[in-house]
Amino acid sequence: MVYVNNVQKKNTMMTMMTYDTDVLEETEVVTTTEEESKIILYNDHVNSFEHVIMCLVAFCDHGFTQAEQCAFIVHNKGKCAVKHGSKEDMLERAKKLSEEHLTVEVI
Repeated sequence: MVYVNNVQKKNTMMTMMTYDTDVLEETEVVTTTEEESKIILYNDHVNSFEHVIMCLVAFCDHGFTQAEQCAFIVHNKGKCAVKHGSKEDMLERAKKLSEEHLTVEVI
């Protein structure tokens, strides 16, 4: 409320919306049906947490915190999906993890 010469006046605001109906644009959407794959990391009693974390950072592009959380999930639940993407990319990353003696599977 606004007071002018001791008289109470109500402020009002009006919003006008206009639409431009003359411009229509057609957009083509292209989708690929390439199936995504996942790397499943399994728990073992050989590798240390530090080694697993460093491998996830190096080969799966995880941040330290994400890699640490995945390592804890694997330790407590026995397995964890640590990466998803194209089959070719997942096979390549899984090979690198296997070379570091981690137990992985691509599904």
